[in-house]
Amino acid sequence: MKTPVQNTIIASALATLLFSCSKPETTPIPQAVPYSEQQVVQPQSVEKVPEVSASNDGSKHEGLKLIEGTDCLTCHKIDSKLIGPSYQEVAAKYTDADLDMLAQKIIDGGKGNWGEIPMTPHTGLSKENARQMVKYILSLKK
Repeated sequence: MKTPVQNTIIASALATLLFSCSKPETTPIPQAVPYSEQQVVQPQSVEKVPEVSASNDGSKHEGLKLIEGTDCLTCHKIDSKLIGPSYQEVAAKYTDADLDMLAQKIIDGGKGNWGEIPMTPHTGLSKENARQMVKYILSLKK
């Protein structure tokens, strides 16, 4: 026969075992909501961006390297509209005087300048890197 102390120890051990094996209640992970149910974007293949030389040695423009390292080519093409405007359309609309404003637009994102589909913000991008990207885009002016 077990003593009351042994019964208490066994009961405590069982309770600990039961609580350690139970699942804790968790908050469900929120799911992204699309901007519009009418806006269904099919995956697009990313095209190779034509190089614009930054120097006479034929090296790739720093802005182009940065663009290729981000998600920009998911929505933009050089010479035709995809989801957002083509880079040539942007170059035709803006000048070097707009460089800082456009760089900040890349960082902040937004909508309204080219329609109602919003541009994703790129908050991890430095102002200088965004400026390099804009310099490349403006170099595509025809």
